[in-house]
Amino acid sequence: MTDSVASSGPVRRIAGALHRRPRLRLSLLLTTPLLWLVLAYLGSLAALFLSALWTTDPFTSNVVKVWSTDNFAALFTEPLYRQVALRSIGVALCVTVLCAVIAFPVAFYTARVARPRWRPLLVVAILTPLWASYLVKVYAWRLILSEGGPLDWLLRPFGLSGPGYGLPATVIVLTYLWLPYMILPIHAGLEQLPPSLLDASADLGARTARTFRSVVLPMVLPSVAAGSVFTFSLSLGDYITVQIVGGKTQLIGNLVYSNVTLNLPLAAAVGTVPVIVIVLYLLAVRRSGALSSF
Repeated sequence: MTDSVASSGPVRRIAGALHRRPRLRLSLLLTTPLLWLVLAYLGSLAALFLSALWTTDPFTSNVVKVWSTDNFAALFTEPLYRQVALRSIGVALCVTVLCAVIAFPVAFYTARVARPRWRPLLVVAILTPLWASYLVKVYAWRLILSEGGPLDWLLRPFGLSGPGYGLPATVIVLTYLWLPYMILPIHAGLEQLPPSLLDASADLGARTARTFRSVVLPMVLPSVAAGSVFTFSLSLGDYITVQIVGGKTQLIGNLVYSNVTLNLPLAAAVGTVPVIVIVLYLLAVRRSGALSSF
């Protein structure tokens, strides 16, 4: 009994010290996750940037650890890399816009129109595609978009045909893949929208379009910005979808994949492009004030 009391003394003193110093308690709680962030995430990014400054032996394709900026110079001087980078950014922006346009009516129905008892089931239905395998979904779309496939069969009576494999198919499939990441934040934002604001707008004579533009959109804009971070970054770094349904289309991920075995430093330099673009995109979204309420 005496030993247990004696052993609990230091524990109580430590607990009391932590209780009196909330900043110390918070620092101890954050030490492990911050250490993991520095080592696993920031460390891997640092290794990526460092390896991009190395060179490759043209005869053996072995990595030579000699500092050089030739890889980054090639990114700016070679037209291929500029075209692929601009195409990748354009695809990511297009997918983000399409996801936002499709997600708004779906999220508005699930958050404001559907009966309260059905809303959790609708959210589960939106999340269900995320539980399926990524490759299964992409190969299913490859079958749908194939020549003579289901999409061609549906459009044939109207004298039309499917887009086949290429850039439009890539945008369609990426929009399907990342659409739930846009619907869920908008759904959460619309759920928090006070009904009194909509009633006040109607009482003041505002039509539906004016209410959406002046009341709903400013309130839900942070949710759209949050969803766009996911759709933009995931689309920018994707390469498997392009490999399967993109035909001859090349994006940044394809260049990294094709160079990773032949010229690792060049692949690392190309891999820094989406990292820099995503950082600039995050800074632009933050500067616009769309995330000020988060």
